[in-house]
Amino acid sequence: MAIQLYTVRDAMSANPEKTLERLATIGFTGLEIYAYNSTFFGKTPQEFHRILKNTGLRVISSHHITGNFNKGQGTLLYNWEKSVEDLHFIGSEYMVCSYLFPQERNLEDYKKLPELLENSGKVTKEAGIQFAYHNHDFEFEKFDDNRNVYDFILENSSPELVKMELDLYWISKAGIDPLMYFEKYPGRFPLWHVKDMKAGTKDFTEIGNGTIDFERIFKAGKQAGLQYWFLEQDSSDKDIFESICISNEFIAKNRFFLK
Repeated sequence: MAIQLYTVRDAMSANPEKTLERLATIGFTGLEIYAYNSTFFGKTPQEFHRILKNTGLRVISSHHITGNFNKGQGTLLYNWEKSVEDLHFIGSEYMVCSYLFPQERNLEDYKKLPELLENSGKVTKEAGIQFAYHNHDFEFEKFDDNRNVYDFILENSSPELVKMELDLYWISKAGIDPLMYFEKYPGRFPLWHVKDMKAGTKDFTEIGNGTIDFERIFKAGKQAGLQYWFLEQDSSDKDIFESICISNEFIAKNRFFLK
């Protein structure tokens, strides 16, 4: 079981160590982290590594922005080599470009994106870390006459250097069948974000309380190249830890999640 820590970002801001201890108690063993800025939630790499060891958790993946708009440490464009060094130190297997700000969603930046991702992947590869790109829904909108951003990335970057972290909520919200991409680009999707979508409003909800057919998608996991998936819920109408436990109960009852 693994979780994207953005799900519990308020708790992480208040007390990272206690939050990780609580997640371990719930049953999580793997993490995807965010907001690295030369520290991990205000902790040095050495301090954060000790916390992971004490809680029995491991970092599988880490999210990073490009640095095109929000410049700073931990971004693809600013001191990326140091980011890779620190993520290697704590044992991360993946580093992921997580988000493009609205200011980056233009023809000029889109055309530069595959090269930026591939160059970032070359650096991570030297450290034994796989690079990937995480989607939202805007990537499935056409940015010129006949192309969307998602296909443009897939077609213009190396399958070895740039994998995809497929967010099942956002692709579903865009009205796209994930299996279509698994068939077109087999093996390119080793990471998934698993979260559900309410009927009608399309808001975030607990896994099993929404409309996404996870069993159908997970049956295609081998074709996709799935290695790890992360529970994530961006927001909730309940206490977020209550939502996590609801999702966990559904996962435990449906063995296809755990194969």
